[in-house]
Formats: sequence, C-alpha cells, structure tokens
Amino acid sequence: MTTALRYMLLAITGISAGAFASVGCSGSDGGGSANNFAGNGGGSAAGGSGANGGNGGSGAISFIDAGDLDAALNADSACAQQSAEATLVKKPVDIIFVIDNSCSMSTENNAVENNVNQNFASIIGASGVDYRVIMLTAYTSGYEVQVGPPLGKATGGSAPQLNPPIFYHYDRTIGSHDSLCRILDTYDVDDTHGLSGGGWKNWLRTDALKTFVEITDDGTSCSSSKSGNNYSDGNNQSSGTTAGDKWDADLLALDPTQFGTAADRNYIFHSILGIKANTPSTKAYEATDPFVIQECPTGVDPGTAYQQLSILTGGLRFPVCEGSGFDAVFQKIADGVIKGAQVACELDIPAPPQGEEIDLGSIRMNYTPGGGGADIILEQVPNLAACKSNAFYIETDKIKLCPDSCTTIQADNSAKLSTLFGCKPKGPA
Repeated sequence: MTTALRYMLLAITGISAGAFASVGCSGSDGGGSANNFAGNGGGSAAGGSGANGGNGGSGAISFIDAGDLDAALNADSACAQQSAEATLVKKPVDIIFVIDNSCSMSTENNAVENNVNQNFASIIGASGVDYRVIMLTAYTSGYEVQVGPPLGKATGGSAPQLNPPIFYHYDRTIGSHDSLCRILDTYDVDDTHGLSGGGWKNWLRTDALKTFVEITDDGTSCSSSKSGNNYSDGNNQSSGTTAGDKWDADLLALDPTQFGTAADRNYIFHSILGIKANTPSTKAYEATDPFVIQECPTGVDPGTAYQQLSILTGGLRFPVCEGSGFDAVFQKIADGVIKGAQVACELDIPAPPQGEEIDLGSIRMNYTPGGGGADIILEQVPNLAACKSNAFYIETDKIKLCPDSCTTIQADNSAKLSTLFGCKPKGPA
C-alpha cells in the first residue's frame, strides 16, 4: 500500500543584496498550481483546479498531496494554498561614531552635529535598516558633540540623554591621537555618568553588522591598557599598515561574537580624515584606492592607520576639511551601511498545517541563479562539519546554508531560492 505524503512548498524569491526573504501570510487563494514552486509570480498558476486557479505571486506557500517528490509538483495534487509576499530582511546595523574632541576639530564637529541630525538621520531612517547609533565622544568639553532630535533627545545639561533603541552616547573625551585606544579601553568600562551599565559593549547587538565612523584630522599614536599594544602610524603607509593590522587583530580578539574573525569580519571601518579631497570633493576614496598621504588645508596628518582599517574592511575614506559638504559625506556613508547590511544565511522552518508534522529529512532546496543558467539543487548534510559546496544543514529550528552556498547566493543580487518541505505520513493511505 502506498503511503501518501503532504508537501508544503515555500518559495522565496527576489533575494536582493545577499538577503533572504521572510514570509508573512496575506490571506488564501483558491486551488493553485504546484508550478508555484519556483515562486516566479506572474499570473495564474497553470493547471489550477480551484475556483480562481490561484495566483503565482512571489513567496507562495503550497501544501501538496503526493506519493513522492516528483509527484509533489503535480498541479492536480494541490490540496491547499496560501499566498505570502516575500519581503527583504536586512541585517541590523550598529553605527559607532568615534569623534576627535581636540581644538582643531571645532568647526568640523559643528558640521557633524548638524548633518547627523539632518541628512544622515533621514537617510538611514528611511532605508528600512534596523539601525542603532552609538556616539563615542565628549558631551561637554568645549569641543563636544551633542546630538538632538530626531536621533537624540534634548541637548544641553551635563550628561547626554539616551534615546533607546536608536541612539546612545558614551561620554568620553577623544584626543587627537587616541581614538583606537579609546575604542578598546572603554569597551567594557562604564562611562562617567553610569549610563552604559559597564561599557558601550552593552549597547551592541550580536546579530548586527558593526560600522565604525572615525572622524579626526590627525593620526594615531597611543597605547591601549586593554590590549597592551601601541598603535603609531608614523604618518606613512608602512607604519600605518602595521598599526592598523595590529589594532584589527586586537579588536577581533576583544570580542569575536561582536566583531567576527579575521576570516569573517563583522565590522566595517569608515574614516573621515585630514586627507586631500578626491575629485570631485564629495567623492569617497574606496577600499581599492591607494593610501592618500597629502593633507587637506586644515588637516594635521593623513591618519594612515585609519586608512588601513578602511581598506582592510571595505570602508570608505573622506576628507574632514569638507565640513560644509558633510551632507554628501553622510549620504555616502548611509548608502554604504544600507548596501552592506546582510541577513544571515538561515531560514526559519515554518509551522505545518494543523495536525501535521514536518519531516525534516524531506526538505529540498533549489537555487535559481539570477544571471541565468540551470537550477542548482542544494543537498542536505547532517551538520556544519559535513558542509560542502551546494549544501545546507538543519540546526535546531532553522535551515542554514553551508558557507560556500551562502557566499554564492549572497553575491547574486537576483537569486531565487525555493524550499520544499514534506510532512510526515500519518499512516496508510
């Protein structure tokens, strides 16, 4: 006697910028077609036997009676159908501004205050990214930075007013040369007002991409009490490369759960420095551009260690002297944050129909390359240790792509990923 299986089809389409789509129900349609498997959308499902034939919109979920996997794609076997719209899920982003409070930065810091509250706030707020801004800079020092609405709350007073969950301020003076040391040494040390509860690390989220924005007109020369290392860039490329690489290793060792590893960094380092402007002046230096040693008119040193960190992590570099053009600077940084936000390569296992139980061993994944070419069937392996190319595994209640598959699919801006789930048989048909 043949045992019938019920298959639930979850199609996830239109993955963009390396992100998976999350599925949410939006009602139910009439009997549709198993041709919804690829989730391509576009009109009625072929061969639908329900009243409306069903719509093949993206992210369709179907439950299909079938005797085996091939028959599961038979339109006549469809027993129920739900429609769901696939929506892009972006990885949260924690943005850490580290701002020099020395006297040479007074004009630039006024521009920072103005533009953080204007273009940066509106751009990042409208992006759809789950963001958080952390200011690591003095709140009252004579050359302070105070951020008001819409990111912060009211300015003034002796202590910053936090605005959870989007804005936090760690009040500590950043000198001309000690930004890198301050980042490490204050990580798990409370601020002067006791607002951080033991360091600015408590405002970070483990699932968020960390984006540093260093703003200074000088270089680096300091010793960290946390790492025991000295970071001096010597205002040249060689020393800057050494100092930047050393600090990168110390940051990763400080907290791999937050900042990642050398093989898989979870942070980007943008730097606004005392370097000469690009052409045009609002254009960023990209990670592929060479070191810039020449200073801009009010720049003190080129900040080569910061430049190395930007180059190493795929960050951007800007001239700090373009204070009046910070609107363009923050526009570019916000664009970079949005484009860099990625969701983890994992997918929740959806709830089965009432009275059913998903057969985890039955799960099938199908990747359709956005640039054309044959579909690729991803193989299920027991765990991460067994991973190989074109494979996935199940951990707890999530489906996770193996590292190679994750890299391939995240690099494909038009990828389509379809997942087929079978429900365990209840007994003889």
